[in-house]
Amino acid sequence: MKESSSPSPSRANRLIDGTAYGLLAGAGLLALLTFRDYGLSWDDYTHAQYGELLLDFYRSGFSDRRALSWVNLYYYGGGFDLLAAVAAKVLPFSLFETRRLVGAAVGLVGLWATWRLARRIGGPVAGLVALALLATCPLYYGHMFMNPKDSPFSAATAVLLWAVVVLLQHYPSVTIREAAFAGLGLGLSLGSRILAGFAVLASLGALALLFIAELRQKGAAFARARLGTFGLRLLPGALLAYFVMGLLWPWSVIDPLNPFHALFYFSRFFEKPWTELFAGMVIPVTEMPRLYAPTLLALKLPEIFTALAALGLAGAFAATWRRHIVPQRRAVYLLIVLAAALPVLLVVALRPAMYNGLRHFLFVLPPLAALGGLAAAWIYEIAAGKPLIILLSGVILAIGLALPVANMIRLHPYEYTYFNSASGGVAHARNRYMLDYWGLSLKQASQGLLHALRARGETKPAERKWNIAVCGPHRSPEVELGADFAEPTWDPEGADFAMVLGEFYCRELDAPVLTEVEREGVVYARVYDIRGRSFDTLLTRPGL
Repeated sequence: MKESSSPSPSRANRLIDGTAYGLLAGAGLLALLTFRDYGLSWDDYTHAQYGELLLDFYRSGFSDRRALSWVNLYYYGGGFDLLAAVAAKVLPFSLFETRRLVGAAVGLVGLWATWRLARRIGGPVAGLVALALLATCPLYYGHMFMNPKDSPFSAATAVLLWAVVVLLQHYPSVTIREAAFAGLGLGLSLGSRILAGFAVLASLGALALLFIAELRQKGAAFARARLGTFGLRLLPGALLAYFVMGLLWPWSVIDPLNPFHALFYFSRFFEKPWTELFAGMVIPVTEMPRLYAPTLLALKLPEIFTALAALGLAGAFAATWRRHIVPQRRAVYLLIVLAAALPVLLVVALRPAMYNGLRHFLFVLPPLAALGGLAAAWIYEIAAGKPLIILLSGVILAIGLALPVANMIRLHPYEYTYFNSASGGVAHARNRYMLDYWGLSLKQASQGLLHALRARGETKPAERKWNIAVCGPHRSPEVELGADFAEPTWDPEGADFAMVLGEFYCRELDAPVLTEVEREGVVYARVYDIRGRSFDTLLTRPGL
């Protein structure tokens, strides 16, 4: 018999998995080469202090309790900040460079977990495509370097969903290893943010589907017995989850009710409302339209990501109601559908305060990517034996992935500001939506100012430091500019220079421009020479 020229399934799977490993390695190498490019955000300095206080809490044998009342961060888990504080003691980088590197490492864990999650559900093709979709998603990639809250939570959620899929596939059997894996995922998620409750609700929904399906097929006694067995075998994992949560978020276990206090705290808006730009209108964050999140998802996710995720969401939701599919698989489909859609549906229904783009929704990206991978695997199965269709689908996928990558290269290191090509990109979004709301571009603006002064041969006045007024987060220029500059201020009166973000709340000044940060024709930040000029404010309107 003539040997087939097509690879065997096992060889093809090894090739696909090898490609996934290569993609992860490439993302890791890229992160190592570029992590120093990312600046400080509004919250970075405070989070760094929180991490140091958590480290002091453990070093003091729990007697130094300042971390348990630090600003409002004790309502959040501090695992990332604690890890970064420890890493800063041993790595040969500055504190904030270390935080960028640790953020990249945690983001890579999220990529890896998403790959394994999707592969577990839909096979090697699903895993590879899910990984590719998330790795080339500027929203995810850009945030993982500098977002100390939402990016680690997104990675932890991916780990938890992966663990729950394993449990559902083996239901009601649970090994110690599987219970520990689920406990680790739950502890990491709850220890990052109380919003892990969404993943818990999705898991309970999937478990309810399983129970009802077995109740109909085998009767109440059978279904109850299996559910009871499942619950008992999960108890060691629950204990581990509580331990991990307490380790990362010690305030949560000081009082058993504290997680519920955090849930109540975040259920209402806890700050003085401010305004942000959305759809060309300046709107209070407490009055954002119901379609805030769906609109931004449509505008900020790459087109191929949106198309495949929507197809996967629809297909998986439909499959949950097909009784010829085994209940365990239907439960897995429902889990991923709920994990991706439930948070967005709830904010549409409840209309809470919404701000800072989609940073609070990063945790829905891994399940959306997994659904996209599942859709790609279905297409691959349908096209089996049809080389031209497979080739055409591969070309479409490659082009769809290449488009956001090209934009990420042009926007670097502000990948998180990306708007997709269908929306008109950042040039069209500039006067309609917030772009650099974290203020990352002030790092490059500070470096540009120093370069401009050196090029002009200028040195600081002999009797004082240079004064700089900043419209944006002050810690970034404070760190970058060094000892020749006084502490940044909001007041331009008497300042030598003014550094302003390109966002709607910062004024354009009638003064010489020393340097500006620009991407795709859009100004992200400017530095003005305001010596000899008088300005009363850097803001476009009082009270912002």
